[in-house]
Amino acid sequence: MNNFLFVSAENDAIPDCKAGGMGDVVRDVPREIASRGDSAHVVVPSYGRLHQNGVFKAKLEFNLRGTVYVAELYEVLPKKIVKNISHYVIHHPEIKEGGIAHIYHDDPTEPFFNDFVKFMIFSTAVAQAIKIGAFGKLDIVHMHDWHSSAVLFLKTYHPAYQDLKKMRYVYSIHNLAIQGIRPFYNNYASVNHWFPEIQLDHKVLMDPRYQDCINLMAVGIRLADAVHTVSPSYKEDVMLPSRPPEFIGGEGLEKDLQNANNEGRLFGILNASNYNNIRTAEKGNLYRNTVKALFRWLQDESKKYKADFLAHTGEKIMQYVGNRPKFIVSSVARLTEQKFYFLKRSPEAFEEILKRLEKVEGIFMLLGTGNPDYEDLFRKMSYKHKNFIFTNGQSEDLIDSMYLETDLYFMPSLFEPCGISQMLAMRNGNPCLVHHTGGLKDTVAHMKTGFAFEGKTYDQQIRNMVKVFDEALNVWENDKPAWKRIKANAKKMRFTWEDSVDAYYKDLYLL
Repeated sequence: MNNFLFVSAENDAIPDCKAGGMGDVVRDVPREIASRGDSAHVVVPSYGRLHQNGVFKAKLEFNLRGTVYVAELYEVLPKKIVKNISHYVIHHPEIKEGGIAHIYHDDPTEPFFNDFVKFMIFSTAVAQAIKIGAFGKLDIVHMHDWHSSAVLFLKTYHPAYQDLKKMRYVYSIHNLAIQGIRPFYNNYASVNHWFPEIQLDHKVLMDPRYQDCINLMAVGIRLADAVHTVSPSYKEDVMLPSRPPEFIGGEGLEKDLQNANNEGRLFGILNASNYNNIRTAEKGNLYRNTVKALFRWLQDESKKYKADFLAHTGEKIMQYVGNRPKFIVSSVARLTEQKFYFLKRSPEAFEEILKRLEKVEGIFMLLGTGNPDYEDLFRKMSYKHKNFIFTNGQSEDLIDSMYLETDLYFMPSLFEPCGISQMLAMRNGNPCLVHHTGGLKDTVAHMKTGFAFEGKTYDQQIRNMVKVFDEALNVWENDKPAWKRIKANAKKMRFTWEDSVDAYYKDLYLL
């Protein structure tokens, strides 16, 4: 039996510990590993709350900032108990929750300041837990994004953690654009402040653009035994330099990724989706679930400033309760540059899409929260266009209904490491319209399982987005057999964890 440890900022196997797709992966991969008879331990920060009903397992003492820190390891109950998997959280008063999904901080003036502090404490506590054998004798340590890469820094450079060199280290990149860059010196959230005893190897640790800073994403890429991107096409993308906004690639780390590839350490393996025990929604509840979510948000103190808008959305949705529109386009995502840059940069293109929908008595439903500029844009568009329904919040019931009852799922991501939304929509037999980039290229085939646009320049991409949207509606209006075929093909597609974890065992874990 092999013994695995997953180290991550998110884990959707436990309640209230997910901001994005990484949480899904850290939930699903250990389940697939456990089904093969191997054992998996998953550890995340407690964020000051997740330990509260946990079982205390160990006191973790370690040196940071020239002083002794004491953290606590708790085992916590998952949403679903699975044999051979144990879930843990690490609690320390300085590992605080942020405003993004009660996990990450948004530090506009000093990027990564708060997150660097909490993930440094977390990673050192993890290294200490491994050292004292809290997870048993480990074979593989699998880390996710920059939040956990300091474990590699510690096992490489810290005299107290030389024992950690025995196991194999795998590093998964979920979003290369977020890199955890902080100064080496002269700041509370700097490497030297937390590890004054370590002689810093600037060449191995530095950011290629800001040479007085550590880049924790680069640390993961440079020091791991195997590096993994969450789709094959994203692997190809990140080895090329970015040319924003036309193309988002290596984001300054393309040479590191090329080196990892030349050394046989870089692998692109597609994330997967669940096809068993799916949380299902009942058909016919889309508008009811929207109204229920709106009423719930109206009672939430933190959403009082949106009360007028929530009431406006409720009024719009009521007209569809007994009178379903002919065609529904939907999107569910965090409102960020990655997901909706095209719509923010070219609102006129989005207006063309809404006008085209009007001709078929269709509506566009968007659900999400995120960047205030994007929220503001979509609220303004909602007041302006009667067939655009923007539900500015988060609701699992409503999300399930949207995936189930949409006619076309719209995913115009600027870049996409893998994407899960398109897989969830396809699982329900709903075609997707996507920007052909990263994992969307690996999952959606134009006019076969969905619709896709691309282009060499930004203007071409925008023109093609509107053109392909028009094409998709033309197929639905004028070629029902072709539409049915695309729907059936989408539903038949299978992106399984069994296949993906086979590749993990072969390429990443060498087992």
